[in-house]
Amino acid sequence: MMPGTANPAPVGRRRRQAVRTPFATRVGRWSANHPWLAITAWLCFVLASVVGGSLVGTVKATTQDSLHGELARADRIERAGAFPEAPAAESVLITARSGDLDVQRALAVAADLSARMRPLPEVAKVADPVTSPSRDAVLVEVEMAGSATDADARVGSLLEATGQAQQRHPDLRVEQVGSASLGKALTETLAADFVKAELISVPVALVILLFSFGALIAAGVPVVLALSAVAGAIGLSQFASHIFPAGELVSSIILLIGMAVGVDYSLFYLRREREERARGRDHRSAVEIAAATSGHAVLVSGVAVMVAMASLFLVGDNTFSSMATGSILVVGVAVVGSLTVLPAILVVLGRWVDRPRVPFLGRRIQRAERSRFWSLVLRPALRAPLVTFVLSAGALVLLAVPALEMNLKRPTTTDLPRSIPILGTYDRLAQAFPSSELGTSHVVAVRTGVADGPAVEQELADLATRIEGDSRFAQDRPPTVRRSADGTVFLATIRVAGASDSSEATQSLRRLRSELLPATVGTVPDTEWAVAGRTASDADFRDRMAAALPPVVAFVFGMTFLVMLATFRSVVVALVSILLNTISVAASYGLLVLVFQHTWAEDLLGFTSNGAVVSWLPLMLFVILFGLSMDYHVFVVSRIREAVQRGVPTRQAIERGIVSSASTVSSAAIIMVAVFCIFATLSIVEFKQLGVGLAAAILIDATIIRAVVLPSVMRLLGEANWWAPRFLAGRHGADATPDISDADTQVITLADDR
Repeated sequence: MMPGTANPAPVGRRRRQAVRTPFATRVGRWSANHPWLAITAWLCFVLASVVGGSLVGTVKATTQDSLHGELARADRIERAGAFPEAPAAESVLITARSGDLDVQRALAVAADLSARMRPLPEVAKVADPVTSPSRDAVLVEVEMAGSATDADARVGSLLEATGQAQQRHPDLRVEQVGSASLGKALTETLAADFVKAELISVPVALVILLFSFGALIAAGVPVVLALSAVAGAIGLSQFASHIFPAGELVSSIILLIGMAVGVDYSLFYLRREREERARGRDHRSAVEIAAATSGHAVLVSGVAVMVAMASLFLVGDNTFSSMATGSILVVGVAVVGSLTVLPAILVVLGRWVDRPRVPFLGRRIQRAERSRFWSLVLRPALRAPLVTFVLSAGALVLLAVPALEMNLKRPTTTDLPRSIPILGTYDRLAQAFPSSELGTSHVVAVRTGVADGPAVEQELADLATRIEGDSRFAQDRPPTVRRSADGTVFLATIRVAGASDSSEATQSLRRLRSELLPATVGTVPDTEWAVAGRTASDADFRDRMAAALPPVVAFVFGMTFLVMLATFRSVVVALVSILLNTISVAASYGLLVLVFQHTWAEDLLGFTSNGAVVSWLPLMLFVILFGLSMDYHVFVVSRIREAVQRGVPTRQAIERGIVSSASTVSSAAIIMVAVFCIFATLSIVEFKQLGVGLAAAILIDATIIRAVVLPSVMRLLGEANWWAPRFLAGRHGADATPDISDADTQVITLADDR
């Protein structure tokens, strides 16, 4: 044996040592001995979380919560100027359904509509109708009363008036679009999408579990526990929102992560309990063994997921902080439920957990579990590990290569699906009235002293002169300047020729920041300035993601290493865990680029490619996938380690561990992939990319990584898999989980623990 190698002690020797009963075993045993108390406590916890959360309410994140750097400075300068809030504006477009537009009739319809809208309390002003230059459309611009912040909730009466006008004039197209109506439409679309996701994900998970267990109750238990964990986490997230204001995606992330890990954790536990009963254990002993093995794996993988998600706090952005909070809460709740209420439910149900059986399905499952399929899959890795590793890892690296060409972009209105009716109106408005489109502009905020106000005004005029002739700026729309009442704050709006994500917009932003502003307003003493706007926001967000990636990756790598080292007492296992997870994440990145930066999958997934990946997705995917991959890795390696602890040679231990866990990992992976694929069917491209990226990575991780790459690596390393420094190697006997494979020894061990 090589020096420093941690060779796990045989069971008999370890039983004579002072064995410390693992935490998961103690909790599971307590729940098994007090089942009704555990179940009641869980129900009270979920109910208290839901009711308490609804009572305290949710603090929604504002725009200011996500501002950083120059954008935050621009917002601070603008607030110092106390400018009146710009009202929400809506546009009513009147066009012909076919042929030429009867302009006089369209103007009459516009006059009628204006007369009906002016008395509405939500309306402050209705402008006179305007005919497009090509005389194919008439536009009525409406200024809403009150704050623009809650305009989405108040725009309904305007939409109703427009709809009534459409009913009165069916031969014309009378339609409305604006920031408020567009926001309302998107909110409704997202709500409908998530309702669909919820309605589909539950029955899909139930059907997969039904095929996995062959019994209705056994299939229903994981789904019910996952749903209760999601409900409890959403309630807790409402409390947490008072510290980290909730972003728009928090509930979606809780549902996505909660259904995935909640079902998986219960599945691991329940399958092990059934396996031990099939070996002849009594029901309570089977629950305790499941707690000592699968329960321990659930605890470790849950900690790994939460640690990975905690890295999002390093980004320093409220959106990521709120998503990290929601993810940590739902994973923590799912772990607690799996360790406490699940063993209690299994004890209460007893043999009823296997009823009612699905005819013929139970026998098919038993035959599948005894099949040699996974042994055949493993054969190349065990017989020719080097060749297998080179080929399989090489294929994944090739799949990851396209990630080197990844373009990052924050989606704009042009990237939204045109299946949303209001976006068709948006396009028609932009075509008929290009100047009325929500065009791209840079907003330059400047603050100076009272005495230097005239000098700043002069420099802003000089700025307007300097951009003349620069094709990157809109030459037909000169800059406009607003001044605060005290003359110390100025807001200059500078139009850009291209779209917000165009090269022209990006180049004009760089010129403003690095050349034009320092040469103009920057020459005025004691003057501060900043550039905001959509282009500035996107550019700064990409820079912040790039700056956040190294510390997040370092944190995840470091904490994952420590968690795996503490779990398996092996430096090699910890390093291999990081390597394999990195390969699967990189492969999913490459697949994202192949699918979404090209057009071949547009019809298949129902999207229009913008040639880019959502800018926040790589960081989010890395964190989520690194956490979720631990589920399978910890579960599989734990089974391998169990066999090694019994003295089984590493080669045979690899085969036994993977074959014995293959059906469970496959079922868990299928459920995760199915849930994530449901998100790939949603309307918004961000969720499509998130769903495809997660589904692809989990599928790669549970198949190629765990069944091919992992066994080939462990076979190559042999006994070196368990190497650890002497100070760690000597602690195996102190906290290792009881070996549960030898029936007689296990009964003695459990008795000694009592």
